[in-house]
Amino acid sequence: MYQAEASRVLLKPKTWASPAARLSVPRNVVLLGLVSMLTDISAEMVATVLPLYLVFSLGVTPLVLGAIDGLYRGAAAIVQVASGLASDRWRRPKEVATIGYGLSAICKVGLVAIGSSVGAIGALVATDRLGKGMRTAPRDALISLSSTKAGLATSFGVHRAMDSAGAMLGPLIAFGVLLVAPARFDAVFVISTLFALLGLAVLVLAVQGRPERAPRSANAPSLRLVAQGVLRERRFQLLLLAAGGLALASVSDALIYVALQRRTEFEPTVFPLLFVVTAVVFMVLAIPVGRLADRLGRVPVLIVGHALLLPVYGLLLTSAGTTAVVLSLVALGAYYAATEGVTTALAGAILPDSLQASGIGVLITVISLGQFASSLAFGALWFALGLQSAVLIFAVALVVALVVSAPLLMRLREEPVVE
Repeated sequence: MYQAEASRVLLKPKTWASPAARLSVPRNVVLLGLVSMLTDISAEMVATVLPLYLVFSLGVTPLVLGAIDGLYRGAAAIVQVASGLASDRWRRPKEVATIGYGLSAICKVGLVAIGSSVGAIGALVATDRLGKGMRTAPRDALISLSSTKAGLATSFGVHRAMDSAGAMLGPLIAFGVLLVAPARFDAVFVISTLFALLGLAVLVLAVQGRPERAPRSANAPSLRLVAQGVLRERRFQLLLLAAGGLALASVSDALIYVALQRRTEFEPTVFPLLFVVTAVVFMVLAIPVGRLADRLGRVPVLIVGHALLLPVYGLLLTSAGTTAVVLSLVALGAYYAATEGVTTALAGAILPDSLQASGIGVLITVISLGQFASSLAFGALWFALGLQSAVLIFAVALVVALVVSAPLLMRLREEPVVE
């Protein structure tokens, strides 16, 4: 669906529109969505088979899985601020993003040669995530600068919908490859590399590097002034505190999927399909939730979105069986739809145009560090106390995080964003 719409928009000079939904989104946003969709097909082909490979083939413990998953979620934090600062300093967000996408594509090739070395897998995962860290802030800055501030959540919703379409297709392709050629993980990695290179080509050849709202002044600010400008914005400080606290109480989808498998004991071969269901829900809800956030308020949508993790934790504590798995996946997809794009849209509305990449880089870094600590903590608690105790502790932590973060986020509404 999104692939067909994206191909139609290439014939139009400025916008992508769906008459039925009266949805108008800048062309650059759709092209960036296409880049993310192709790249996410590549990334999710790897992400969906890695837990299967590590747990069921190599026999690693939940602690090791949590450490590698933490690297996957948190390693990007090392370079996100630097890439954002560089993008704003030299006003080259497309070029910085291109380096990040290229690095991740190269890492896919390395997966073919590393064999069963858990240490090498961890190092390659970390390097791949460094590439993601380099590209995310400048890419999101391009989305923000290509859009009006009144329609930011809608633009990010469209982008995240296309991104999640890739997250849906990637596991399906990986599942199909392993179905035809069982245990041929090298074949999965080769096909993943091809999709990564295709996404890189779209970025280089089609995406506009200097959208309409991009600063045009020849005098770029120093790195020190850029950093000071980002950190002095009080409303942005509140967003950082709230987003970081909520990230600390969130369990990653990969760990939740492994926990669901342990609770219900379904066949490991269907493991990649869990990612597909979550991605489908994310894809279906991302655009309507984004439009709802633009119309009714981004902060309430963000708070409700994080609260959707509570039923996931509750089902892990109290239920087993197919129904519990399906309900958990639906709630998880809705959680991503209501939080990922909406959080970035909040930052884009608060930050000045000249500091979009820097501010988004800082925000994503804070969230990534929180997720890194979360994965390590959950894996350690699972290993030491058992799955039930680990989930219960994180459920209590999420309630506390919501109680503390909600007032901070509500203060962001005191100064409404105007175009």
